[in-house]
Amino acid sequence: MSMSPVDYIKSHIRTVSDWPAPGVQFRDITPLLADPRVFRVLIDQFVHRYFDARPSAIAGLDARGFIIGSVLAYELNIGFVPIRKKGKLPFTTVEETYELEYGNATVEMHTDAVKPGDRVVLIDDLIATGGTMGAGARLLQRLGAEVIEGAAIVDLPELGGSARLKASGLPLFTLVDFEGH
Repeated sequence: MSMSPVDYIKSHIRTVSDWPAPGVQFRDITPLLADPRVFRVLIDQFVHRYFDARPSAIAGLDARGFIIGSVLAYELNIGFVPIRKKGKLPFTTVEETYELEYGNATVEMHTDAVKPGDRVVLIDDLIATGGTMGAGARLLQRLGAEVIEGAAIVDLPELGGSARLKASGLPLFTLVDFEGH
């Protein structure tokens, strides 16, 4: 591989213009998942970052955070915690509502998913406005976990989410940035 791992990953992210609405440049990670070599390079970037940090668990945000997070948890030999959209989990849950451009959304997790003092990495595919990741971090913190870092493949800095998350005190790691939205 003649390019850096980050450039290699970025080169496999497809941009879909005007989806889901006119003017939006959608950053599609599905090509990363379809190619076994680039998927391994992607996961290895996160494994190497968190191997020595020794988190207790990886929490993944619904739904693409499940894909990356569950593989990362497996590679680190730790548990995986799903943070789902409201109404998808069968046991007692705690929920957090956050604002979207066009309304509100709610995510939830099981009340026994983490214990006080657990050290958790929270992961998703992309940070846009930061609402979902911020809500996930608040859920984990309400149950007593320490969110050691929020992580994503892609940051869209122009939408302000990463700046808001950092301002809230959440350490943040992303592999690639894309200008525009």
